[in-house]
Amino acid sequence: MQRVPRSAIDRHAAAVRGFNRFYTRRIGVLKSGLLDSPFSLTEVRVLYELAHRDSLTAGQLAAELELDPGYLSRLLGAFERRGLLTRTKSADDARQRHLRLTAAGRRGFAPLDRRAHDEMVQMLRPLPASSQARLLAALREVEALLSPAHAPAPIVLRAPQAGDLGWVVQSHGALYAAEFGYDATFEALVARIVADFVRDFDATGDRCWIADRAGVAVGSIFLVRKSKHVAKLRLFLVDPSARGTGLGARLVDECIHFARAAGYRKITLWTQSELLAARHLYKRAGFRKVATERHRSFGHDLTGENWELAL
Repeated sequence: MQRVPRSAIDRHAAAVRGFNRFYTRRIGVLKSGLLDSPFSLTEVRVLYELAHRDSLTAGQLAAELELDPGYLSRLLGAFERRGLLTRTKSADDARQRHLRLTAAGRRGFAPLDRRAHDEMVQMLRPLPASSQARLLAALREVEALLSPAHAPAPIVLRAPQAGDLGWVVQSHGALYAAEFGYDATFEALVARIVADFVRDFDATGDRCWIADRAGVAVGSIFLVRKSKHVAKLRLFLVDPSARGTGLGARLVDECIHFARAAGYRKITLWTQSELLAARHLYKRAGFRKVATERHRSFGHDLTGENWELAL
């Protein structure tokens, strides 16, 4: 796993805190009572669990919500005094008490549940379908990234959809600026390559694969015709979130498989000597370096390399 510089982590932390401030305002959790109710955010969250789960114990609830057991005990005691909650002995362990909402507790929670749902509907309704899809994909990605214990969603390789080619340009520009310090001329080069791909596209010899995980693009690779018998591999990228999954090798192998099926006899590519991970994958797949050239590009003195694979 690549180490993220401390300066970058500090910037990212500030950005996440900024989003937290925005979203807590947006959903109204800073008010004294959530959803115009007499309950706090934590109280509503506990009520939600009790309304949707059977036979919970205070210990289970504290662990799952990561609440201090003493604080939760006081909160449950207040619910019990207000007639919202009952505790019954477990038939399996007399030391355990199962928590259940009373009829009054369910009546009190039901309008909160409806109001929370309606507020989310009102927030989403102004967004077009494409924006709602992007939002849901982003939420799934956040949940996956911040839940390392959960198995990540599988990554599939697919043809580009609307917006994907713009993602390829933006992602190359952002990633290479962050990791190698490349300037905007690199992003401009990627944009020209993408534009040429669209303009000259021939399905018999050209292909683009987008790596997709739960609706979020995490990688790309292109194969384009250079001549009748020679193809060129271009715009190979694996997002940092998908590194270590074997995705890079999958993308390169998919490219080679298509090139053989399309009747090409050779694949060429141009890379830089500092792109060690990509060079390792090319070598693993059977490519060999055939030429090097020093050049000044993207704001740096670089060593370009030409690699080839005989098919």
